[in-house]
Amino acid sequence: MNILTQPSAAIFFVAFVVYTGIRAVYARRTRGLVKVHREVDALEKCLLVVVIPAGLFLPVLYLFTPRLSFADYRLPPFATACGVVLMVAAIWLFWRSHADLGLNWSATLEVRKEHQLIKHGVYRRIRHPMYASIFLFGLAQALLLPNWLAGWSALVPFTVLYLVRTPREEQMMCKIFGDEYRQYMRQTGRLFPRIV
Repeated sequence: MNILTQPSAAIFFVAFVVYTGIRAVYARRTRGLVKVHREVDALEKCLLVVVIPAGLFLPVLYLFTPRLSFADYRLPPFATACGVVLMVAAIWLFWRSHADLGLNWSATLEVRKEHQLIKHGVYRRIRHPMYASIFLFGLAQALLLPNWLAGWSALVPFTVLYLVRTPREEQMMCKIFGDEYRQYMRQTGRLFPRIV
């Protein structure tokens, strides 16, 4: 795979840069804010050590070297179009999630001073729209990078992170916000709007 000769690879690369840029902007804005509650244990650190490099290293290796070509697979031409649509949705939802959270965003299980429970914007109907965006990004990646290792390198480890972290995150939020968060949970879906 060569980023200069494969349009789907170039699209993925641009999306990856935008995705990383969004995260960097909000990480910079929240740096230095006082943390009042943290639940970053060995399990959380272990999950991040697996998810972050897998989601970064394998796609970069695939985009700029032929080393992973043994794991390539073929997709029909419309798969790229589907990948682009999913990627646009993923990037928009990722940005919107960060924008709605503002200074309440954190990459790990922590709460900052003056943390507020956000229930507006995309959080009005979905408790974890950022996780939903990452799932969309992972699906788009599999369609834009047709390789069993690079294409699925974000989705598979992130699914494990999501399954382990989400119950812990919601338990933490119940500790911090009590009945307000429990009521919010009853009104919203985790990744998709609740169908009433």
